[in-house]
Amino acid sequence: AGVKEDSFNVLDLAEYTKNLPWWRKVFAPSSGSSAEKYNVATQLVIGGVTGWCTGFIFQKVGKLAATAVGGGFFLLQIANHTGYIKVDWKLVERDMKKAKQQLKFHGSGNKMSPEVKSRVDEVIIFLKKNVILTGGFAGGFLLGMAS
Repeated sequence: AGVKEDSFNVLDLAEYTKNLPWWRKVFAPSSGSSAEKYNVATQLVIGGVTGWCTGFIFQKVGKLAATAVGGGFFLLQIANHTGYIKVDWKLVERDMKKAKQQLKFHGSGNKMSPEVKSRVDEVIIFLKKNVILTGGFAGGFLLGMAS
């Protein structure tokens, strides 16, 4: 009568991962706050370097996009002025009014969907848990934009 029954706990991974934030699903369950892994100086350096790189690239791409849009608009104005193209300004104005009304309609009554709200909440929680890393990234990003 010394027979002992082995008991096993069954872990349903689908249910388990539903309750985890997205970054833990991606980076493994053991990854939590960066504060658990790195000291303050390392977090600031990592955040600062990645922020600077992102800001620098963002600035270069932004300048290129602004040049392309501005140059395209300038060429269209020259072509319109010289008579190569004719712009129907009444049609442009009508389309702009239509777009404005649609933006007002979509912006006023519609709230954020629950899926988007939960993702935003997860990002906010992540940023709160990694304040030092986020601060380093923001500072580096601003320095990269200024470079």
